[in-house]
Amino acid sequence: MANKLINEQSPYLLQHAHNPVAWYPWGDEAFDKAKTEHKPVIVSIGYAACHWCHVMEKESFEDEPTAAYMNAHFVCIKVDREEHPDVDHLYMDAVQAIGGSGGWPLNVFVTPERAPFYGGTYYPPRPAYNRPSWMQLLQRMTEIWTKQQDEVAMQAEQMIEHLKQASLKAYTSTGEGINKETSRKITENLLKQADIEKGGFGNAPKFPGTMAISFLLEHYHFTGNEPALKHALRSLDAMIEGGIYDQLAGGFARYSTDRNWLAPHFEKMLYDNALLVSALCDAYSITKNIKYKLIIEETIAFVENELKDTTGGYYCALDADSEGEEGKFYTWTWDEWIEALGENDVIAEQYFGIKREGNWEGTNILHVATGIAELSVENNLPEEAVKLRIDAVKHKLLAVRKKRERPITDDKSLLSWNALMNISLCKAGVSLSGAYNDKPFGSANTSKYIERAGEHMQWMLDKFQNNGKLQHAWKNGIAKIPAKLDDYAYLVQALLQLASASGENKWIVKAHELMRVIISEFSQEGGFFYYTPEQQSDMPVRKVDLYDGATPSANAIMAQNLWICGMCMEQNEWIEQAGNMFRNMSDTTVKYSYSFGYWALMIQRYSEGMKTIVCSGTEAEDYRKKILANYLPQAFLLTSQKEIFELPIFEKKFFAGKMYIFVCTEEACLSPVSSVEAAFRLVNQ
Repeated sequence: MANKLINEQSPYLLQHAHNPVAWYPWGDEAFDKAKTEHKPVIVSIGYAACHWCHVMEKESFEDEPTAAYMNAHFVCIKVDREEHPDVDHLYMDAVQAIGGSGGWPLNVFVTPERAPFYGGTYYPPRPAYNRPSWMQLLQRMTEIWTKQQDEVAMQAEQMIEHLKQASLKAYTSTGEGINKETSRKITENLLKQADIEKGGFGNAPKFPGTMAISFLLEHYHFTGNEPALKHALRSLDAMIEGGIYDQLAGGFARYSTDRNWLAPHFEKMLYDNALLVSALCDAYSITKNIKYKLIIEETIAFVENELKDTTGGYYCALDADSEGEEGKFYTWTWDEWIEALGENDVIAEQYFGIKREGNWEGTNILHVATGIAELSVENNLPEEAVKLRIDAVKHKLLAVRKKRERPITDDKSLLSWNALMNISLCKAGVSLSGAYNDKPFGSANTSKYIERAGEHMQWMLDKFQNNGKLQHAWKNGIAKIPAKLDDYAYLVQALLQLASASGENKWIVKAHELMRVIISEFSQEGGFFYYTPEQQSDMPVRKVDLYDGATPSANAIMAQNLWICGMCMEQNEWIEQAGNMFRNMSDTTVKYSYSFGYWALMIQRYSEGMKTIVCSGTEAEDYRKKILANYLPQAFLLTSQKEIFELPIFEKKFFAGKMYIFVCTEEACLSPVSSVEAAFRLVNQ
């Protein structure tokens, strides 16, 4: 018999719809029941592509005696963390405060008033890993709830107060200015955390760290700091060559379980691939190395082929598991390898690091163990011949893999993650067209990626609407759950980047419209922004999230949005607010550089002098292409062949028969120039 999840759209919730646990979705119904029956609530949080979520479901939530105990003593709620990131953020902070670490599945015990009093992550069916079994924990929580009500109430009250204060401690205003020394200190601290030998930051498990990598690349661009460039490229190269990257079909897994980037958790998330495309675009823009261009194209092709909805948006993820095993779809035993190729190919064996006994748990994860150049020398073959041979093997393996049982797709769409992908499409369009490859493609010489971003933007604006309000999630024609700060912030940034990349200024007008909604519904007295809108009433605490998680800090993106929109619309108070946010976050960013990577990016650009470039006149489109062909991360480009009265920055910048470029700082626009070279000198001075 199905539980109350059966009518949900989330693939993760539907996976649990036939559990014997009487799951409820997040909402008032479950908490009203808990109040009426005076029961504690279990909030169990996970996501569809999570391997350990599947494990705990099979071990505990499908077990009849365990489910019976849960149903008798608790009201049980299942939450898809991707549908309700606000719920996940709040209770993850609580669990980390209780136990010092977090992860998924996240299992939290809360009062009927939604206040957490205890929680943890995965619990086994029997005591193991120095932790109690799930049943032992359930029994202990029941005992505490029935016999120690005063302690539960006190613990919950203290936790709520802690959660209210925790996010505000991340920033302190020293009154000191931001300068280039700030960026130097951030770089120094990032490189102290770097794994110089293997790439990335810290030891296993290793996450991509894309915001930190992009910061280091920009730091090299601004300063010529070779160690910054070297480590950023080493990190990207290690991921590209590792098992974290799908060597056959493209696309990155979420993270590596080992220091060498060999063994990932095999789920592929939209946001990781979007952010890695952005970092790879930075690497290509700086180095012009063709391998980064190829990986950008392969990764976007993966997203288009595997995560694209027929209506034009992008799904969330591919699962880690298939046929009940993690990584089964992607790995190869020696026998499978031989069967797929017909015989062993020694060169391909060396290239992919294939072993008879396997390189991971008795099977093989494909990775680049020996490069094309080295194999060329060892086998006395031209590099092109080796490459063609490897490509032929890839083709055979991919044909066999396509016949396997495919991992499940989490086929809901999220506004925030789609907006990140839109930003990456714009960035790829700018980086890979024009002067970078000298082969513009698409109609009117516009990059196909920018065209795709324009189509996708219209899809987002159309689909994520409900009664005139932006929504967070969409599936099968239904948009639901009010949009959060990252939905709005990322969408505004995508609109701005699309306007700059395409020259279509209607997107800036839309960005300005959304900025007014954000300021009205999300503003916090300290000058930052709450994660949830003012009218949302289902959370005991309104959080201010300042650090990067797997995706950039929405507040850091908002500071960027305030500065750009403030310049475009001549809203000086927005420009001033952005500057205050950068200054208030600078000390924390220096100390904890990796956790505040997007703040680091923006603080560095601010220290270098953020500017807008305005191209006005009949030849503005040609000038736009020439400017975009250069790497100018601290500048935002606007172009128009006619005066646009909705955008104050264009006012008094048009002269009949003239072509001018205006470089503007937050104080004023500098004297106009008529050549791209002169404009570059002003931007970089």
